[in-house]
Amino acid sequence: MNSLDVSIDQLRRALHIKEQIDSLQSHLTSLLSGAIQNPQSKIQNGTGRRTMSASARARIAAAQRARWAKLKGRSSSIQNGAHRRRNKMSAAGRAAIAAAARARWARHRAGK
Repeated sequence: MNSLDVSIDQLRRALHIKEQIDSLQSHLTSLLSGAIQNPQSKIQNGTGRRTMSASARARIAAAQRARWAKLKGRSSSIQNGAHRRRNKMSAAGRAAIAAAARARWARHRAGK
């Protein structure tokens, strides 16, 4: 059916049905005291996104760092800005690993 073939009577009936649906939705919302909200309306109005202040995000982040520090058995001062000493590999160790990798690739190429 072509959209241009719609009669005026059909449009009136469709409008009447749409008005009934809107009326029933508003009646249901008033009965439930706003417990059910239309998720589409938030998306259409652009109000569906929540914002959080920077201080709230900082508090949440600090609390999470403290939880992780407690879980790992460290104090939270290590997590809050103090840098941990990293283990460094000696030049000889790096050379040995590189030589082993070259030998492994040589064996791989020779196997082809």
